[in-house]
Amino acid sequence: MRQCNDLSGLENFMARWAMTIDLRKCIGCSSCVEVCNQVNNVPHESAWRWLIDRTSIDDGKINRLFLTMNCMHCNNPPCLKVCPTKATYQTREGIVDIDQKLCVGCSACVLACPYQARSINHISRMNCYEKDHDPSNRTRIEDRIGICRKCNFCLPLIKLGVKNGLKPGQEPGATPMCVRHCPGEALTFGDIDDPTSSISHIISKNKTFRILEELGTNPAVYYIPDVEE
Repeated sequence: MRQCNDLSGLENFMARWAMTIDLRKCIGCSSCVEVCNQVNNVPHESAWRWLIDRTSIDDGKINRLFLTMNCMHCNNPPCLKVCPTKATYQTREGIVDIDQKLCVGCSACVLACPYQARSINHISRMNCYEKDHDPSNRTRIEDRIGICRKCNFCLPLIKLGVKNGLKPGQEPGATPMCVRHCPGEALTFGDIDDPTSSISHIISKNKTFRILEELGTNPAVYYIPDVEE
């Protein structure tokens, strides 16, 4: 497994990042999708996050399910195994990302991902990550045309936040943008290996499931089901 070479901001920091999505709280507003698209300048046809909206009828009762999806940051990622240039890598903290300098856009990882979380970038765009609480002061990252891109849990933001002494999942400056902007507080992020973290408490107190867990991917995104549905 290729490990990330650029660990600036995370040198002496060990964690295992994970996310929970509470389906009891999700109202299907797509705020997480929109903020991700805006911050990362992602075209809608290549969304790094997307919303699945399903309606069913059971004994005359109408049930509606909202399910948000993104890269699952698998502990055993199929995408990493098939990348011919080793552009796909996994950080020590479990985040799966792509080295733009090594990606050749072959789409092998796109086909290997069972979550359809990867896409090839066909437009020139600039990603911007907040450098601090001043919106006028940001770090901008350019994406090359023809390479693969996807959700990376806002890794540059996390690295910068940790470097500045912030705690991911608790302080906005080190927390993924989708989590920060969820109006229903359905998303939680943090260190799953820290028993005192909010995400550890949430997982221990609630029934959870992970999508396609039977494939052995060991996803880092946990869903809390609506028990009634």
